Amino acid sequence: MLIPTEPSVPTEYVTTADELRLATYRYGDPTAPTVLAVHGFASHAFLNWELSGWTRELTRAGFSVLAFDLRGHGSSDAPTDPARYSLGLFASDARAVLAHHGVARAHYLGYSMGARTGWRLGRESPELLHDLVLGGMPEGDPLTTFDAPAAYAYRDHGTPIEDALTAGYVRMAEGVPGNRLDALIAVVEGVRGGEHAALGAAPTPPMLLATGEKDAVAPGSRALAADAGAEFVEIPGRGHLNAVGARAFKDAAVEFLVRHRDRV
Repeated sequence: MLIPTEPSVPTEYVTTADELRLATYRYGDPTAPTVLAVHGFASHAFLNWELSGWTRELTRAGFSVLAFDLRGHGSSDAPTDPARYSLGLFASDARAVLAHHGVARAHYLGYSMGARTGWRLGRESPELLHDLVLGGMPEGDPLTTFDAPAAYAYRDHGTPIEDALTAGYVRMAEGVPGNRLDALIAVVEGVRGGEHAALGAAPTPPMLLATGEKDAVAPGSRALAADAGAEFVEIPGRGHLNAVGARAFKDAAVEFLVRHRDRV
């Protein structure tokens, strides 16, 4: 069986407020309720959502899926200036994608960096969201110890990276064909710092948080869910890098989204 290597739907580009082009993808009947799907760091929409089976599951459940490649990722523009990246800019990009496609209100599905973007969007623009499904969602800023000089030294000279977190992010960046290491280092530099998910500061739409049993962010994710009165699902046997495609995650997310769709 041949494994697809590119999206099965056309790419449509959206221009952001700061003149970057974002690649967007629409699956299913566009008149059906829309799930805005936002991928994680060093991934892209096709890998995170279509190749892993999410678009099939969601369209079968009666949704359309609107996915896009975050700036710095996939087929979207990828500047190398860290000032072009932040969770606030990612949330602004999500608003631009919804507006371009004429979606007044959406269900939200995000994983890791996409989950953090959803938390920010839900805080700033709750009127745009029916609900949020946030996978691999950390409490606070997981990037505070990222060693950018070491990442650049590795890029420029192949110098081994001693810091485990920094080395892990660089491995993720290099692990997907077509990724641009310069841009992804800039993503990490730009996103760290500022406002991040915190107890007592949850979005108001209904939420489901789901985290792999072996994921280091699981305790923080569980605490965020409890503090917000949100639902929480632990994904058995999975860590941060392999939870996104888990059947248990898909089943819980689809059940949650259908339940809230049917209340609208």
